[in-house]
Amino acid sequence: MTSSADAPRPLLGAADIRRLAEELGIRPTKTLGQNFVIDGNTIRRIVAAAAVDPEETVLEVGPGLGSLTLGLLDAAKSVVAVEIDPALAARLPATVAEWRPDLAGHLDVVLADALKVTSLPQEPAALVANLPYNVAVPVVLHLLEHFPSLRHGLVMVQDEVADRLAAGPGSRVYGVPSVKAAWYSSMRKAGVIGMNVFWPAPKIASGLVAFTRREPPVTKASRAEVFAVIDAAFAQRRKTLRAALARWAGSAPAAEECLRAAGVDPTARGEVLAIEDFARIAAARLSLHAAL
Repeated sequence: MTSSADAPRPLLGAADIRRLAEELGIRPTKTLGQNFVIDGNTIRRIVAAAAVDPEETVLEVGPGLGSLTLGLLDAAKSVVAVEIDPALAARLPATVAEWRPDLAGHLDVVLADALKVTSLPQEPAALVANLPYNVAVPVVLHLLEHFPSLRHGLVMVQDEVADRLAAGPGSRVYGVPSVKAAWYSSMRKAGVIGMNVFWPAPKIASGLVAFTRREPPVTKASRAEVFAVIDAAFAQRRKTLRAALARWAGSAPAAEECLRAAGVDPTARGEVLAIEDFARIAAARLSLHAAL
């Protein structure tokens, strides 16, 4: 029999979320991608899937009214919440003080655009967030670039975006997000979240993507140089790499020379290449230029 001490702590429900929104005069907007989670069991599922360590600081982006924040505070050492909406950012500490008075000192709220933030009051080890659909991929890539302390995480995004982030070479949905994410980490699909656990309910399901940081490929090329190859290869994804990389290399023959030097078939398409292949192509160009 489970004792009361072992019972899960209360989380925000639908009535609580609507009460807070009404208090603040907030109507969720598509512009900011605001869909608030109103189901406590979903929050517990996300926190469990994120495998947060009790000694870790977690970075949460877009905490909104605090549904996920409370669950993360229960599991982590501390939470740094980055919120772009001033009203939401101002209310969050009070919500935590009301629902988790013993953990109020474990929260830092940063009023900022997650696409622009480059410093935080604490170094986060994990990223756990319900990300706005329209900026999910840029936010993930930006945070992985600027916060090397992030070792793992779990993000909730539009389901088809989750598929793209987790896709491997050869997949129909493999593309720029898949390859750039692979520069920083290994990503996998960790589940699907239905529409009825949100307010307002989105018109599409959400997907959970888990990631684990890894070292980028060993290459003489910089990240920016490798990403330039990726962008060029997928700008015309149905073309062969020889044709797709012609402008990037200066000409189709120059592109073929780079590809052959990198050990890549010039008639292949970008969708079959792994991040290591793109790194070799970028490095090959540098070597060929140095030899001139």
